[in-house]
Amino acid sequence: MLAVDLAARLVDRARAKADGRGLRNLEFRVGDMLALDLPDASFDAVICVFGIFFVPDMGAAVRELWRMVRPGGRLAVTTWGPRLFEPASSVFWEAVRSERADLHKAFNPWDRISEPQELRRLLLEGGVESAEVIAEHGEHPLPSPEDWWTIVLGSGYRGTVEQLDDAARSRVRAACALAIGERGIRSIEASVVYAVAGR
Repeated sequence: MLAVDLAARLVDRARAKADGRGLRNLEFRVGDMLALDLPDASFDAVICVFGIFFVPDMGAAVRELWRMVRPGGRLAVTTWGPRLFEPASSVFWEAVRSERADLHKAFNPWDRISEPQELRRLLLEGGVESAEVIAEHGEHPLPSPEDWWTIVLGSGYRGTVEQLDDAARSRVRAACALAIGERGIRSIEASVVYAVAGR
């Protein structure tokens, strides 16, 4: 089994978890999904979890992943559904805009494929003619306003946070906690769209 990610820190964390659980059948690599240089039809299953939307040319990424699936194998792709992390997401971007308007995003990369028909269209573009695509609504509890910051640092929003200086980062964190507390936000949306295709 091979696990690949572009972020060395995530690969190191995954390797440590596997070692801690005594899993010896895993190989970990830092790499770009568009340049893995692996042979055609080399895997029974190819899985891309919450990553396809970070690639500018998502169609090329699907083609590359699909190329590596053997006959009888499967490709699975997951993406976020609409309104990810709302209503706390809007709170976060308001706070960021007040500190650094240039970092404010009206669009997130996963917005391109947050609906089933968009993910299905992407798979077709990548050469996958038939796939089962399922949308699942989900919510994630937010027991306290401070729990939001843990989610920020464990998500794609971390890249924005890391571009703030220490003082601005502290102000954004405090503004988020205050607004989430005042608005009584106790859960956030975490819907997912899944696609599975057999070769």
